[in-house]
Amino acid sequence: MADTKYTPRLKTDYETRIRGALKEQFGYTNEMQIPKLDKIVLNMGVGEAVADSKKVNAALKDMTAIAGQKAVPTKARNSIAGFKLREGMTIGAKVTLRGAQMYEFLDRFITIALPRVKDFRGLKGTSFDGRGNYATGLKEHIVFPEINYDQIDQMWGMDIVVCTTAKTDEEAKALLTEFKFPFIKN
Repeated sequence: MADTKYTPRLKTDYETRIRGALKEQFGYTNEMQIPKLDKIVLNMGVGEAVADSKKVNAALKDMTAIAGQKAVPTKARNSIAGFKLREGMTIGAKVTLRGAQMYEFLDRFITIALPRVKDFRGLKGTSFDGRGNYATGLKEHIVFPEINYDQIDQMWGMDIVVCTTAKTDEEAKALLTEFKFPFIKN
């Protein structure tokens, strides 16, 4: 039986240190104005799925292992004859993380996965969407410790979108910097 009192390390850090730092930095008067993480969306597109549907199943299995939550297959919205793609075909996998699992994934992403990326120099600080959400990508999903390199037949890239309640990119970047995101220094 799981311990119900467990709180992820980054959530505790947010509640004890990060909230106060952001309140001081931006001068918020109301506690509800302080930005927080809303969700993290992981997406893996598998273009080879058009020719071999078993590749999507492998991607779903890998995505489930990485996220710690069951991955959902994504389907094509339109038919594209040039790619031999029909509407409704499964072409990828995605997961939306919230709550404790979101903080656990973020911890593993920052402390384990990013340092394992080959030639990693930092994350671009310009990948915000104007509404406080940050998007980044990985070229290889094998940087996560849950993936056994010897059992992988193919490597896929994945998109990681961190959604926050911040109103501006500046606030969102300050929040993610407090979470120790390794942004490139300008």
